[in-house]
Amino acid sequence: MKGIQDPRLVPIAEKVLAGERVSFEEGLVLYQTQDLPTLMRLANWVRERKHGHKTYFVHSIRVSQTNICYVGCTFCAFQRRFGEEGAWDWDVEEVVAWIKARYQPGLKEIHLTAGHHPKRPFQYYLDLVRALKANFPEAQVKAWTAAEIHHFSKIARLPYREVLQALKEAGLDAMPGGGAEIFAERVRKRIARAKVSAEGWLEVHRTAHALGLPTNATMLYGHIETLEERLDHMERLRRLQDETGGFMSFIPLAFQPDGNPLARELGKKGFTTGVDDLKNLAVARIYLDNFPHIKGYWATLTPELAQVSLDWGVTDIDGTLIEERIVHMAGSPTPKGLTKGELARIILRAGRIPVERDALYREVRVWDAVEA
Repeated sequence: MKGIQDPRLVPIAEKVLAGERVSFEEGLVLYQTQDLPTLMRLANWVRERKHGHKTYFVHSIRVSQTNICYVGCTFCAFQRRFGEEGAWDWDVEEVVAWIKARYQPGLKEIHLTAGHHPKRPFQYYLDLVRALKANFPEAQVKAWTAAEIHHFSKIARLPYREVLQALKEAGLDAMPGGGAEIFAERVRKRIARAKVSAEGWLEVHRTAHALGLPTNATMLYGHIETLEERLDHMERLRRLQDETGGFMSFIPLAFQPDGNPLARELGKKGFTTGVDDLKNLAVARIYLDNFPHIKGYWATLTPELAQVSLDWGVTDIDGTLIEERIVHMAGSPTPKGLTKGELARIILRAGRIPVERDALYREVRVWDAVEA
């Protein structure tokens, strides 16, 4: 590869172009380099080697059946206590009615994440999955983070395997990747002390993969973590993916600095920079060589930066969302949803091929044009 300005990148580029895995130390060099054009070209090379110009999105709806939560993560602006202003807590019938009121033809994915409700029994979640499958049979149910599965395990007094098996039998198709935050104990103690441990999060996903439930993985960045801790997070995911092969995508989530205790404590009012966001995506694309997709989540990046990210290793920009709440309650200035046409237009105008997919990354439609 010609034109490399940072000599430290020369041996790394040789490994990447040869399809070899980069080490932890080389991953740190990728984070530290100011040679952004080379970093971008390497990430794009991996992206195109895996998927060419294809870029994926899904017609989806985001549902949170409650924001009642006892965990108290300091980065969260979503959680509420019983009786607190802005709290909601829906029965199964209310969840179904909420989706029906917003239903759009061709919906492929119902994505559920919510708080750790202290009183709902495990049976409620089984009934909810069954009701969603009965009322929206054309949509796949991608539901509940590993942190929530850990919570279900506690309230049901069942091991992860039995919880996930029961949810799968009820109709669960896949799991989102939330709750991972940052695996490093130093950070986790400060931002998510009462949430599932890193080891627990990984074990839930290991168990899901063994049962044939594909999952995603996230990383919350841009708060108090170091670059080494970001890379440690990816290293643990890479090892688990080597073991199971069950992850579909990795989604870096930028910290949203509004309405949460951590932002107030840090005096943090600004969002992550575009350079940090793009470098993070590029490093992920190169380091996580065994992950099929790196997702540029437009709801936190902005649609404009998500479009740019398609040259930095990203092959998925998530979905239509339809009233996303969690990141918007923390200050995200982006729309709460985009249409399929808008997503396809973003991808087309970046010179890529829009591919509508389902929750399991099966292709639904290749968009070759979008009406103005």
